[in-house]
Amino acid sequence: MSPTDALCGAFSWLTVAPVPLREKTYDRRFGGAAISAVPVVGVVLGVLIAAVAWALSLTQLPTALIGILLVVILGVGTRGMHLDGLADTADGLGCYGPPERVAEVMRSGSAGPFGVATIAAVMIVDTVGLGALTDGSRWLSIGAAVFLGRVAVVLACRRSLPAARTSGFGALVAGTQRASTVVWSVVAVAAMVGVGGWKSLSAHGFDDASALRAGVTAVIVLAFTWVFTRHCARRMGGITGDVLGAVIEISTAIALVGLLL
Repeated sequence: MSPTDALCGAFSWLTVAPVPLREKTYDRRFGGAAISAVPVVGVVLGVLIAAVAWALSLTQLPTALIGILLVVILGVGTRGMHLDGLADTADGLGCYGPPERVAEVMRSGSAGPFGVATIAAVMIVDTVGLGALTDGSRWLSIGAAVFLGRVAVVLACRRSLPAARTSGFGALVAGTQRASTVVWSVVAVAAMVGVGGWKSLSAHGFDDASALRAGVTAVIVLAFTWVFTRHCARRMGGITGDVLGAVIEISTAIALVGLLL
């Protein structure tokens, strides 16, 4: 499969972009290729959100409102799929019982108390974090947080974790990633170190301490993804599309907090 087809698949699945697909066979080969291209989607979304944040900073809007608008744009740009996955995953993990019971809760179609509370917490963190970074003119940091959340998806689809079901999005992508997990993890850490060193495009000189903190943040996000997805696989019998959405949302929130430290 060509890189173009893989990239188109990633954009088609994870954004509202009307990307035409030449590849019509949605099998694990296609799914694996698309997931390996998801970090590129993260770069594009990160640049878009950073550009919007810069534009909004030129207005008289309060920082809190700018943060809210950025969260809304991200949610709309991804069809709200990741937030839905976050809610379903939280409800599933919050219930008692075997994998079958967890799957039943996650497929119920309604958000329970765990799901609502988790979405509220993550959106508050995102709103405050994006607003604070905008207030500090830290456009690179905004883009890096969005990018890192998409790199986490590649790690969540590593070979050692199976799919929870034989159908659905998880069945197409779970366990498909090998070398890409290492490559994108290294790229993510390096990118975060660079972003941390140059907090803003107007910064003078490289800040070693900030670079180190940003690099540690990337490692923490990747470590969280590893542990969290392993826990989800144990409780659910494998990985689902909802888990991937939860990984994106939580990883992005952690990255925002880390970049503000």
